[in-house]
Amino acid sequence: MVGSMDECILVVDDDREIVKALGILLEGEGYRVLKAYDGLQALDILSSNQVRLVLIDVMMPKLDGLSALMRIREKQNIPIIVLSAKSEDTDKVLGLSMGADDYVAKPYHPAELAARVKSQLRRYTSLGDIHAGCRSTEIKNGRLLYSTEERVLYADGEPVKLTATETRIMELFMRNLGRVFPAEEIYRRVWEEEAFASENTVMVHIRRIREKLELNPKEPEYIKVVWGIGYKMEKK
Repeated sequence: MVGSMDECILVVDDDREIVKALGILLEGEGYRVLKAYDGLQALDILSSNQVRLVLIDVMMPKLDGLSALMRIREKQNIPIIVLSAKSEDTDKVLGLSMGADDYVAKPYHPAELAARVKSQLRRYTSLGDIHAGCRSTEIKNGRLLYSTEERVLYADGEPVKLTATETRIMELFMRNLGRVFPAEEIYRRVWEEEAFASENTVMVHIRRIREKLELNPKEPEYIKVVWGIGYKMEKK
């Protein structure tokens, strides 16, 4: 067993057989599992339990998965993986744009799902070294300041509410001011797995970051696109 029983995962799906199967899979990996069968029940469990990660289906009664996702994001930045039978790119982008950290289409391979859970928990708990050169405890760039000890980004002195994935992307940029990163490299460095059709995933996360820190997200002054190559953090 590689997980820790201190790491509690909430599984949310209206299909009780799927919840049962996921519970067996995750408990076999060493995690403690809580179960919910609709979005409202999930919110209730989250309000009274220390949950480290949420696996949530999209189509559910009472409160669907994406609506629940937005409600969770109002209060918590824990990793959220969306599970859905819909594998179309538009659905994936929609889930990510609402604050999901990852998206897994049904039917999924148990080993792949377990690997994604481990990856998200590792990123959330450590936000560890991403092998960049700068080792200062604070990196300042114009109106932005990144504290490498706190793993917190500040804009105009106020903390920016980022998810763990968004924080990793910003740490990569802030430690490498002016350097251009292809989307594939951002994906490999942040998600810690090989990039496959990763461009949309990276694009959606960067769009959400811009909405949180740029004064005018449509004309960003910090996170710039370098057409045909990738993205960079503009030096100020």
